[in-house]
Amino acid sequence: MKTQVLAIVAVFSLVLFSACNRLSYFTDDLNERYRWTEAELKKIQFYVSQDIVLKREVTGGDREVVSGKIKIEDGRKIEEVVVKKGTPGAYLFSPKEDRFAIGFEESNDRYLIFGPSPKYSDRFVLLASDWDRRSGEVTYDNKTWRVSSDNAYAALLVDLRKINKVDVNSRVAKGRKVGG
Repeated sequence: MKTQVLAIVAVFSLVLFSACNRLSYFTDDLNERYRWTEAELKKIQFYVSQDIVLKREVTGGDREVVSGKIKIEDGRKIEEVVVKKGTPGAYLFSPKEDRFAIGFEESNDRYLIFGPSPKYSDRFVLLASDWDRRSGEVTYDNKTWRVSSDNAYAALLVDLRKINKVDVNSRVAKGRKVGG
């Protein structure tokens, strides 16, 4: 009896979890298929697929803390900003074709750049410069930050159910007759 109850609870939990998890990766194929305008992209709710951790060393001349926490690592002051898995983001602009600046905070200077990765099924993933085996550099709030190489797989997610809802204004032409 106890085993049956546990099995029912497990199945119910699985169904409930799968019903809530309707996010799909935003891919280059999806972007090409719909060819959204900038105004339409601004209406799409994006989410991040995994935690992204930005770190930068705070030097003596750096008095402003962006929006993170100050930690002490190896005797150095480190500012850290974490974008948690599932955090909603908004499209701000495209710095160039197939690149999206996505903001996860209210400031328009606080954004990360995402673009399609052929190595990752053309999913829109976090883009950084100077990747090495351990980390890469990103610009956030007009400052340079380090991100772990694990963050190279942080991708954009979207709710396809909402994207596929298209408003169509339709009317039927009544025809037009030549003069009376």
